[in-house]
Amino acid sequence: MNVRRLIPATAVAGVSALGLMAVSACTASGAAERTDDGRLQVVASFYPMQYLAERIGGDHVAVTTLTKPGVEPHDLELKPRQTAELNDAGLIVSLRGVQPAVDKAIEQAAAPHKVDAADLTELRHFDGSGHDHDHGGHEGETEAEHAEHADEPGHEEEDHGSGDEAADPHLWLDPVKYAEVAEGVGAGFEKADPANADDYRKNTEALVAELTALDAEFEKGLEKASTRTFITTHSAFGYLAARYGLEQEGISGVGPESEPSPARIKELQEIAEKDKVTTVFFETLASDRTARTLAGDTGLATDVLDPLEGITDKSRGDDYLQVMRANLAALQKALGAS
Repeated sequence: MNVRRLIPATAVAGVSALGLMAVSACTASGAAERTDDGRLQVVASFYPMQYLAERIGGDHVAVTTLTKPGVEPHDLELKPRQTAELNDAGLIVSLRGVQPAVDKAIEQAAAPHKVDAADLTELRHFDGSGHDHDHGGHEGETEAEHAEHADEPGHEEEDHGSGDEAADPHLWLDPVKYAEVAEGVGAGFEKADPANADDYRKNTEALVAELTALDAEFEKGLEKASTRTFITTHSAFGYLAARYGLEQEGISGVGPESEPSPARIKELQEIAEKDKVTTVFFETLASDRTARTLAGDTGLATDVLDPLEGITDKSRGDDYLQVMRANLAALQKALGAS
């Protein structure tokens, strides 16, 4: 049995406890803000948090997202109306590290309950090219622990000129980590709206079961890949690569608008030849210009690998699960695993 496919009960219990700790209330008696028909008002920072809120909240909540479809979330600037939505919310579900302006606004918001996904699972560190810094002795460490170990031999930061040294926030692209976050978000809903706690718990359990099944699909679908290296515009897939034994080579850094250096482009051309890479992936919400240029220079194909930061009419699916399965199919084709 492959232990990477399991979400242990002890981990689930620990994450549930983390979820309760991550929820903050203004006062013990403060009532959660509700709509006129009695539903809990929930504000999600961007699509991966919106999906959790809608699946877990079900009919008991009204979910608003700060990042509208088609908007690249990393550089979102909030309008006064959106700041007001944060203050009026009964619960805010967000992920620290993706949207600096949103992080600051949420910190200042008067909402009685807040859940930050970054507090619900261990974040990992990947350099600007997508290489795993937590592999080899420090896997699973917190940001503070990572900083403490930074000066130790063998723990130096590999520099590709991106400056991306913070923990990578793209945890939702790993179904196992996303399930851990779902557990914590579910605990947050239970605390914000105790009257409907049983339904929130059932919805969370159902979602975790679907994510566990998705993890098994990825594990089986990629196990016989003829190459395990893929090139992508945006280094968003570090968690996915680490989970399934793949090697991500990013053209740009964790931020999708980073520009690669000529040296990096040459390095990628050499990697593509050495590792028999067939495809350069680009995404739906950022420019594909650099990916297509690299593919043209190296004779490689191009395809979409969606970081799932938003759903648009260009997405290969209507929700998280559908797009993740489309990503799996694209990886299988590119890596010779289909």
